[in-house]
Amino acid sequence: MEAHFNLAAYTLLYLTVITSLIFLWKSNLLLKKLSFWFAALAFVSLTLALIQRSIASGRLPFATMYEFTFLFAWGILFFILLLKIKFSSEVLTAIGALMAIIIISYGSTLPSDIRPLMPALQSIWLEFHVVTAIIAYGAFGLSCCLGILYLIKEKADSKGLGQSLPPVTKLDSVMHWSVAIGFPFMTLVLITGAVWAEEVWGRWWSWDPKETWALITWLIYAGYLHSRKTYGWQGRKAAIMAIVGFIVVLFTLFGVSLLLPGAHSYV
Repeated sequence: MEAHFNLAAYTLLYLTVITSLIFLWKSNLLLKKLSFWFAALAFVSLTLALIQRSIASGRLPFATMYEFTFLFAWGILFFILLLKIKFSSEVLTAIGALMAIIIISYGSTLPSDIRPLMPALQSIWLEFHVVTAIIAYGAFGLSCCLGILYLIKEKADSKGLGQSLPPVTKLDSVMHWSVAIGFPFMTLVLITGAVWAEEVWGRWWSWDPKETWALITWLIYAGYLHSRKTYGWQGRKAAIMAIVGFIVVLFTLFGVSLLLPGAHSYV
């Protein structure tokens, strides 16, 4: 049943991208509504898949990289839909849906078998750590989508083609808002991880590759907020920084596990 829900979400995300792009070519209220409902139904399907996995495993789906990958896509879709209600942009919807498709495609290559929790994961801090990570990374994923859209809008404006896209000032403002939401939760990711590590391994920090790259991620977004407040970094510079930050997020989640073995390799 879980596989059927995941397949439905995958298909609906493709339909979201297609209808959003067709809308850009030929504006139509029906296409606009369809792109929203396809994205919303994809979110519901992913939610049902995660619920089904929780029922089958008898625990929350927080234990493996396969599970976290689908949670990650779920978090990005959540923020895209939340923003779409107030900030209608089919390009943003298409970028967010495409990002979720790529993440789900990667997740589908990972082992999907349900495993019992290993001793290191049998802690209340697992739930806190994963939930804060999903919120942080979902918000950062949204900021990346907005950064990409900002650069597209800037280029389109220079050619007189950007009338159908939101103003750059609004894109910049919402991009800052999404980073400002994600950053406190990223801070909690580090704190809950440190407390959990002390409980399991008897030390707060060990410079494990994933810990180190999580700290680098935190520093990049701290730099984003500091540069904006202190030096007035907005617009193009901020957009590039949001995109680079999310690339580091992806490397922290997936690249580190593949390339740099450490204490987190079991996920």
